[in-house]
Amino acid sequence: MKQVGNAIRGFFNSRLGFFILAIALFWGKTYWAYHTKFNLGVSGSMQEFLLALNPIPTTLLLFGIALYMTGRKSYVVMLVIDALTSTWLFANILYYREFSDFLTFALIKGSGSVSNNLSKGILGILRPDDFMVFLDVVVLILLLAFHVIKMDVRPLKKRFALGVSLLAVLLFGANLSMAYSDRSGLLTRTFDNNYIVKYLGLNAYTVVDGVKTAKTSATKANAKASDINSVLSYLNKNRTTPSVTYSGVAKGKNVFVIHLESLQQFIIDFKWDNQEVTPVLNKLYHNQNTLSFDNFFNQVGQGKTADAEMMLENSLFGLPEGSAMVSDGTSNTFQAAPAILDQHGYTTAAFHGDVPSFWNRDNTYKSWGYDYYFSKSYFSSGKNYDVGYGLKDKIFLKDSAQYIEQLPQPFYAKLITVTNHYPYTLDKANQSISQTDTGDDTVDGYVQTARYLDQAIGEFLDWLKASGLDKNSMLVLYGDHYGISGNHKKAVAKLLNKSTFNDFDNAQFQKVPFMIYMPGLKGGINHTYGGEIDVLPTLLNLLGIKNNNTVQFGSDLLAPNRNQTVAFRNGDFVTPDYTKVGSSYYLTKTGEKLGKLTAAQKTAIDAASNRVTTELSLSDRVINGDLLRFYTPSGFKKVDKKDFSYKLSTALAMLKAAQEKEPTSVLAKNKGKSTVDLYKTDAPELKSDSSSSSSSSSN
Repeated sequence: MKQVGNAIRGFFNSRLGFFILAIALFWGKTYWAYHTKFNLGVSGSMQEFLLALNPIPTTLLLFGIALYMTGRKSYVVMLVIDALTSTWLFANILYYREFSDFLTFALIKGSGSVSNNLSKGILGILRPDDFMVFLDVVVLILLLAFHVIKMDVRPLKKRFALGVSLLAVLLFGANLSMAYSDRSGLLTRTFDNNYIVKYLGLNAYTVVDGVKTAKTSATKANAKASDINSVLSYLNKNRTTPSVTYSGVAKGKNVFVIHLESLQQFIIDFKWDNQEVTPVLNKLYHNQNTLSFDNFFNQVGQGKTADAEMMLENSLFGLPEGSAMVSDGTSNTFQAAPAILDQHGYTTAAFHGDVPSFWNRDNTYKSWGYDYYFSKSYFSSGKNYDVGYGLKDKIFLKDSAQYIEQLPQPFYAKLITVTNHYPYTLDKANQSISQTDTGDDTVDGYVQTARYLDQAIGEFLDWLKASGLDKNSMLVLYGDHYGISGNHKKAVAKLLNKSTFNDFDNAQFQKVPFMIYMPGLKGGINHTYGGEIDVLPTLLNLLGIKNNNTVQFGSDLLAPNRNQTVAFRNGDFVTPDYTKVGSSYYLTKTGEKLGKLTAAQKTAIDAASNRVTTELSLSDRVINGDLLRFYTPSGFKKVDKKDFSYKLSTALAMLKAAQEKEPTSVLAKNKGKSTVDLYKTDAPELKSDSSSSSSSSSN
């Protein structure tokens, strides 16, 4: 027995033995992470085998680099590689927990545009067992430090190191071959990164993403004018005739677009603790003058809010990796809602209570043609005014009123709320409803921030009425993306009083509110299936603006006989009949999972799949190749970014001049008398500041 122990110890005291131990420990923790930290949708013995196999080839290849080194350097290099790859795994675990996706180079490149306040979000999702991914590194270091394992400084033949590298390549080739036999077109037709990690592993996914990123850069450089022809051909064959009934009913009206951060459809009419969580939105949702949509889905990818804005104002999908606003917002040519409306006599303005560079908005909004961008420097600042990603909604919306009343009418104004943003924390002074009791911190605070957002919207609507703006405006409200990701299934099931919450339920959980309110509008709850890609065509038709030659992938939600296939960024989809999640299909009406498809089911599902794949690919081609620089619709004037400046002094001078040159604003029509004093809010921060000012004055 002692001889066996000595033999084992002697083996691990050799460089080969240490190398195999490092490989085994890294494989074990990676396989553990695959099963416990990610939701890869593994089904069947082949996929389970590939999941177990795929960490080995790339780990052999990377750790094998150390075998080319001599002496102690070999051990140090091996530990450094182990630590770096473990850090990458750790970062992906944290990112995946909230976004159900893996990190990409495009996302990392654009992280500077969204970096403020991220530390608070990271701390909120961190779990103690996440650090288990560094355990193997610590164990190896301790084994060497305490001389349990001694370094073998004897030279290793280079052909041995070369043999390990060759073995890694051969194993990866076998892995790839088996993966393709189970999932054809894995690297050419897959929009979902889960597939690549499931079949090839996280390290291989990183390489694939790097190649994609480089290829995308080359695409723009090599694009030519004829590349837009296939896009136009597809769109012209598939254009939907917009609704005649609603065409032009809002012509000449002001348009308010209110961005409801992270608000999901389930919260409409939802009650907690015997209270409606969103009574204001509920009332608006059921108003006879509101067009409400109960099958409206968010379609975002990694860009989250930025993807929602891209779809809302361009009817182009976000990119499969990163954010198009960050990677292409500065340089690309767009034909966005602000530019279209500006060329039809509208003043256009965006409002956001955070730094202008967030999601690269300060540059992207110029490319989209916004006349004004009111960001952080335009608004009040004070103690407890901010909540993570900008001004609290009640303060933000009240402060926005001073600029809204100065905008020449008609205007298009987009207001981006932020308080209902992950991690859904709110100070006690602003809480008006108790947390839910699922035991999940991410889920339980959601009703409190949603209630606060609802109250802020209520105060804003009261001001619109008091100022008279409601009579001549169309109000559009939409949820930008999910607030609670699919990684909280157990808590969501409890919240919704369901026994289970599966992948089908999560697909349906991607519904977000979409409402269009206007006095005299023929409203009601519309059951058509659609998403954010369809907003722009719908609004343009309501405003009576011609839209039959643009590059837009959505269709008017009010059009009869429209195609109701809703594409998700990862290639999944929902239709009134079928829902696709990964490689599984469900009946949308019942949630029943389909086994072997009938001929009719296969035909319908194949048609929907082809439509989704085609539209996502064509939209990507438009953005990655900057193809709109080669095509300008008749009647549209190309945007010149040099025409816009969002400096505070410049904007204030423009607004002042507009009161005389274009005296159509609320302020001008009110003979210079402001309506801001009509804005009533119960924001405790403002009351506190007011009390402090009064106290100082009396002293």
